[in-house]
Order: sequence, then C-alpha cells, then structure tokens
Amino acid sequence: MARNSILGVFAKSPIKPLEKHIKLVAKCSNQLIPFFAACTEQDWTTAGKIRKKISKYEHDADELKRQLRLELPGGLFMPVDRADVLELLSQQDKIANKSKDIAGRVLGRQIVIPESLQASFISYVERNLDAIEKAAEAINELDDLLETGFRGREVQLVEKMINQVDAIEDDTDSMQIKIRQDLLAIEKDLNPVDVMFLYQIIDWVGDLADLAERVGSRLEIMLAR
Repeated sequence: MARNSILGVFAKSPIKPLEKHIKLVAKCSNQLIPFFAACTEQDWTTAGKIRKKISKYEHDADELKRQLRLELPGGLFMPVDRADVLELLSQQDKIANKSKDIAGRVLGRQIVIPESLQASFISYVERNLDAIEKAAEAINELDDLLETGFRGREVQLVEKMINQVDAIEDDTDSMQIKIRQDLLAIEKDLNPVDVMFLYQIIDWVGDLADLAERVGSRLEIMLAR
C-alpha cells in the first residue's frame, strides 16, 4: 500500500487500519476449517494449497502491521492512545501468526487427527474461530465508538461482544480438556511422536481463542481510558 493511501486512511479515521487488519486476520484463521478437512482426508495436495493461502493472508497482515507502525504519527490527535492502538494491532497479528504455525506444523508432519477425535476436534477448531469472529465484530465497531465519543449504547454493545469472546474462550477451555482426555484414552495405540505433536496442535488451536480474548481485553482497556 502506498504512503499516500495509508495517510488517506488515517485522514478518514485512525481506526480504519485496525479494522482492515482484523479482517485479514479473520480470513487467515478461517482457512483452518478447509485445511483440517483436507488433512482428515489425507489430501495433502489440497492441504498444501490452503496452507499457502493461510501464509499469504498472514504475510499481508504482517505487511499492513509494519506499514501502520511506520505511518502512525506520534503526534496524531486521537481519542485513543497511540500505544493502545499499536498493542491492539500486535495482539491481532498474533492470531494470524498462530494460524500459520498450526498449518505449517500439521502439513510438515502430515499429522492426521485420529478418527475417533475428528468430529470433536473440528467443533473445537470452529469454536476457537468463533472467538476470533466475535473479536473482529467488536473491532469493527470502533468507528461508531469514535462517532459517539466512546459513550452511550455503542459502548455497551462492544462490552457485550467482549464478554461473549470471554464466554467462547471458556467453552474452548472445556472442549480442550475433553479432547485431551479422549486422546489420553487412545494414545497407547498411537505413535508416541505423533501423540506429542497432537497435544501440541490441540494447545495451539486453543491459543487462538486465548489471543482473541487478549484482543478483547486490549479493546476494553481503550474503552476504559
């Protein structure tokens, strides 16, 4: 993106770049659904193509993050603190990074989720992505928050979304415990190295909702100031 176009975005709203970034992040993480579907079928060619999409979205989000850090003026008057904007941007970016890491590790080792865990694992992935989608919805309300001066019903709406992210993250914690228990019950029948990586992937997927919750927490800090 050219310098002038970045400055043009800020001229309209200092929040627009954050909204654009979270949309890229959500697109990146949402590719994990078709990615794991392909892995379940052991269709590594399709999984590889989807992994490239994930990598492209992650790269685009990373580039936008760098540009925003460079172009956000230190003296720009904003109703939110510059440091808060940059910290929120950093937390958003970690979601895309984690999505890329998950796809890279699964594809690199051609990890197959055991058949007895596949249905619950996909539900677990989807629930983690729900947290990211809800966090993105909250970020996309920032323009309206600016218009209302961070007061009134709009603040209550965003706070409700943040609480929903927290609730979803609690769900994913419970789902993770159950999947780990189910894996424990069958791990003696699996390759020990595969088991080690399966536990890692389960943890990494759970990190997605944790990171979405951090995005909500950073937004909540912005609302409180």
